[in-house]
Amino acid sequence: MTLLPYAIDLVAIALLTFGLYVPRHRRRDLVVAFLGVNAGVLAVCTVLASSAVAVGLGLGLFGVLSIIRLRSTELGQQEVAYYFTALALGLVGGLASSPATAGTLSAFLLVVVWAGDHPRLLRRYRVHLLHLDRAFTDHPTLLAHLEVLLGARVHTADVVKVDHVLDTTLVEVRYELPRVGGATPAEQADRVGVAR
Repeated sequence: MTLLPYAIDLVAIALLTFGLYVPRHRRRDLVVAFLGVNAGVLAVCTVLASSAVAVGLGLGLFGVLSIIRLRSTELGQQEVAYYFTALALGLVGGLASSPATAGTLSAFLLVVVWAGDHPRLLRRYRVHLLHLDRAFTDHPTLLAHLEVLLGARVHTADVVKVDHVLDTTLVEVRYELPRVGGATPAEQADRVGVAR
């Protein structure tokens, strides 16, 4: 029995956690979660690898661990992606048919996460939950207010709650910041108004 798949998994989870996640997100509490779940899945899959039903049990383990972890605390979509990648790396390391397969699949997972979570990818796009000090019932008026407030182009604004007693609106906004050196949507609207 070769220890190379375990070494590959160790390098892969270290790169995922300390090379990608920590420098980009700086959330210390999830470091032990990523390392622990990866090591646990790797150990269990190694034991199950000798069984005839290893693949089914491995996928079942993947699902059970996912449900338990995701129900225990609220994670952002980026943390969910890293968490599933840590799980997948453990499965690959424990169940891969050869070190070459383990290395190739681990590298593939790391490249996908590196590219998908790269700071330059869609860097002008944002999502925020805003609590506005005015009750908006007219959607076009809400969109115009958000574009002026954010200085950005609003793509969607989903109203979560409108409180007429407190005169507030809770809204989830997906928007796009203007290009560096470019005019904000409000400035562009002013220019159009001047041209007319």
